Amino acid sequence: MSEKSRKLFTGTQKAKVAIEAVKNQKTMSEIAQEYSVHPTQIEIWKKTLLENAPQLFDDKRSSKKVDENPDVELLYAKIGKLNMELNWLRKKSGLCP
Repeated sequence: MSEKSRKLFTGTQKAKVAIEAVKNQKTMSEIAQEYSVHPTQIEIWKKTLLENAPQLFDDKRSSKKVDENPDVELLYAKIGKLNMELNWLRKKSGLCP
């Protein structure tokens, strides 16, 4: 029995096939034959596209929440560490008297 390798599709290819299925201008069999994909797989991609379509149009600005009060102690600790490293590099390079 010969072993068939699976055909891997990129996200772009999947989206193209799913959009073609959503348009309903061709039958599933025609689309399946054109893109060499099983009709059941096309239905899965179509369903995924329709379920996730609303998320494409969500307001991106409201979903990003910036921490307005960063941890001050953590920032001071980082500054102290960087100052120590800078002083060490100055001593090693001979720039410090």
